[in-house]
Amino acid sequence: MWNEPTYRQLQRIPPLYATESTPWEKKTIYEHFFIGSSDWYAAEYDPNNRLFFGFAVLNNDLQCGEWGYFGLDELRGIDVRGIQVDRDLHWEEQPAGDIETIVKSMTGDY
Repeated sequence: MWNEPTYRQLQRIPPLYATESTPWEKKTIYEHFFIGSSDWYAAEYDPNNRLFFGFAVLNNDLQCGEWGYFGLDELRGIDVRGIQVDRDLHWEEQPAGDIETIVKSMTGDY
């Protein structure tokens, strides 16, 4: 993985289930990972299992975008002909409701 998040960066992400009662559009997205036309948005993190909860859209297929779990080690293991998942270094924390990809996927407006 290129630009893997540091321990300190991961510490600021709430633990799993911490935002369970928060409506999807108000969940804060702390990290954005991508490769090609696939994106993962992290809202919660469990350091013991290195597991995120967040939103994923694979191959720009907005119809199949969904909230769920994905592992940091899983992202680290993706390698497509030498290209690896990258962490968006320009990402700023923001509500999921402000992220066009998530909104379009959730509302069916694609």
